[in-house]
Amino acid sequence: MKKISLISAPSILVASAVVALGTWATPAWAFAPFTVKNIEIRGLEHIAPGTVYNYLPIHIGEEIDDQKAQEAIKGLYATGFFKDVSIARSGDTMLVIVQERPIISSIKLEGVKAFSKDEINSTLKGLGLVDRRIFNRAMLDQVVQGLQEQYNGMGYYAAKIDTHVETLPRNRVAIRIDVKEGEQATIKQLNIVGNKAFSESKLRGLFSLGAPTALSFYTKNDRYSREKLMDGLEKLRSFYMDRGYLDFDVESSQVQVTPDRRYVFITVNIHEGPVYHIQSVQLTGNLIVPKAELEKLVEVKAGDLFSRSKITDTNSAIADKLGDLGYAFANVTPVPKVDEKTREVAMDFQVDPGRQVYIRHIEITGNDKSRDYVVRRQFRQLEGALYDGALVRRSKERLQQTGFYDKIDTKTIPVPGHPDQLDLDVSVSERPTGSFSIGVGYSNAQGILFNGSISQNNFMGTGNALSFSANVGGLGTSYNLSFTDPYFTPDGISLGFNLYRNDTNLANLAVAPYREIEYGGTATLGIPVLEYVYDYMSLGYSSTTIDLTSASPLIYTNYVNTFGPTNNAIIIGNDLVYDSRNSPIFPTKGVYGSLSLKASVPPASLRWYKAELRGDYYHPFTSWLSGKIGARYGFINGYGGKNVPFFNNFYLGGPTTLPGYQTYALGPQVAGYPVGGTREALVDADLYFPLPGLADNKNFRMSLFVASGWVYGVDPNANNGAGSYSNGYFPSLGQMRTTAGIGFLWISPLGPLRLSIAAPLNKQPGDLTQPLQFTVGNNF
Repeated sequence: MKKISLISAPSILVASAVVALGTWATPAWAFAPFTVKNIEIRGLEHIAPGTVYNYLPIHIGEEIDDQKAQEAIKGLYATGFFKDVSIARSGDTMLVIVQERPIISSIKLEGVKAFSKDEINSTLKGLGLVDRRIFNRAMLDQVVQGLQEQYNGMGYYAAKIDTHVETLPRNRVAIRIDVKEGEQATIKQLNIVGNKAFSESKLRGLFSLGAPTALSFYTKNDRYSREKLMDGLEKLRSFYMDRGYLDFDVESSQVQVTPDRRYVFITVNIHEGPVYHIQSVQLTGNLIVPKAELEKLVEVKAGDLFSRSKITDTNSAIADKLGDLGYAFANVTPVPKVDEKTREVAMDFQVDPGRQVYIRHIEITGNDKSRDYVVRRQFRQLEGALYDGALVRRSKERLQQTGFYDKIDTKTIPVPGHPDQLDLDVSVSERPTGSFSIGVGYSNAQGILFNGSISQNNFMGTGNALSFSANVGGLGTSYNLSFTDPYFTPDGISLGFNLYRNDTNLANLAVAPYREIEYGGTATLGIPVLEYVYDYMSLGYSSTTIDLTSASPLIYTNYVNTFGPTNNAIIIGNDLVYDSRNSPIFPTKGVYGSLSLKASVPPASLRWYKAELRGDYYHPFTSWLSGKIGARYGFINGYGGKNVPFFNNFYLGGPTTLPGYQTYALGPQVAGYPVGGTREALVDADLYFPLPGLADNKNFRMSLFVASGWVYGVDPNANNGAGSYSNGYFPSLGQMRTTAGIGFLWISPLGPLRLSIAAPLNKQPGDLTQPLQFTVGNNF
């Protein structure tokens, strides 16, 4: 028999090598150098031979000796694929004998509640601990250690993690990670030591965690989290640094856990130091633009308290200003010169604009559903043009306003060898734009609501919107089919249509009772006039049938007797809209204004014209607090010898106009029923803030509000109390109804949920009020 020489790692038994070879051999820890004429690999089960050849530093035709064999063994071990490796010689053939580590067959997580399993699986995948990968016990131990640290960081000090590795046939293993989380530690006390200028209670208010309060069952602020503690410490530091305490320092933060691991005591030791003021401010460097323009952007002035946030905002403002002129890499460095004796700081903002750059390419990534042009057509920054930071920011706003994307990031990438060029990388994260829903809701006004809808706001990735909805509730039924192409032409002219049928029974409201059956359709052409200005022209047709009841007032009966129960309308309209809001759902900044004009024209039977003017101004006060003031005024008149159709009247009252009053219940009353009016006036003011404990959730918002309004244009005393339309009838300020309260809005899976608690401030006899109002589901 042929004699085989063997060299192996110290862990390899000679006997096992002999068995593996299946032939008689005289083992040796070394062999004479020889030229490799062939390489044979033995012992593989799951790993491809090519993988071993790829990591093997010895090739056919090369000479091998003891040192090279040791290096080859070391290299194969380093892959982590094998738990045993040896190299042997059989004639001129080099034998590589391996014993593979097992393959992971499955990984199960049990008892994990504090983290989502998707997050943990993503971490395991990043470490290579996933199905069909090589099992490495050290890697599993690393995962357990990291998971334990995560639990400790969230206050689960009693968490216990056990792992079970089951050996399976064909050199496989099944891994099970069992977790007993236990209870999250509760904060007993949060103490701040060393404060003199501010009360401890005020400073504790900067932290989102602390001792239990009456709302802790909801906010969970009494549950310890290392991340929340670090966030609170940074807010504490910013608080002092923005009030002149330049030497402020968090000397230590101690977290003490009780022996039973149920409670946590937190102590934060701080050093306040003296208060510093700004001595002087100057701008130096290559300013590019007139110095006076940049000085307007400086938010700190001589005599002001030192403020880190104002200095940072000044840096950003100047850099953005230069970026708008093509200096994408403008650098503004604040250099403070501190005088510890006078406790003053001389600020020098050193400006280095760099060079102007042009955009070579705009690369779009992440748009797996949206077609490339759907993203590009929202961009105001063009390829080949000078970089303009304002246009890039506006482009991001336009993308956000489409509602197609959760997150939009832009990044500038220098072009190698071309210092005056950039590539703009636009990364988008798409959100679901299609929905199919069948829901049940409830509102004070309509009772139980049943709604179903199918919609796709980004139909087949084209940006077109297609939807159909059906609603059934206490007021009746509603059906609507609509389609809109926002870019019917390449320059942004939109075209859309909708078809509808509504069967409404107003006997379920406080208003004068009647039943209305309306069907029709509208085509709309939208034209972009300016960057924030759009003009929408519409042409529609409607047919309205009125079915009165015995309780309907004479003003309604007289109209139907004169013009008949069924009337048709051909409606032309024009809506001029200005919209600079930063979000169509929960805006915090910007202006929305509209002028809406509509008229019913011959040859249809109805004759009326209507105008409505609306304006809303949004302003942010802090990162979480914003406000709005708004107003609207409208009127409708009949012409050609015909009165205003009473079913087109304006109505006020309810959660979307004047909360605290019943829906549609305000205005002139005839025979004890509100009948609406031909004139509408409404002013309101809102203060918006996040729901406590859910500041980062974009689906919730609360508000404090005050609103005042009235509808008029109907004289309830005319015709011996039958009422009549009177365009010259105007209300006094005393007739305006005012309400104030708190509101809540949640974009729920069933549709918007609105809840308001309001108190009418000048309720008059006969007014119908409703302090608590809410609506769940899609209204119609």
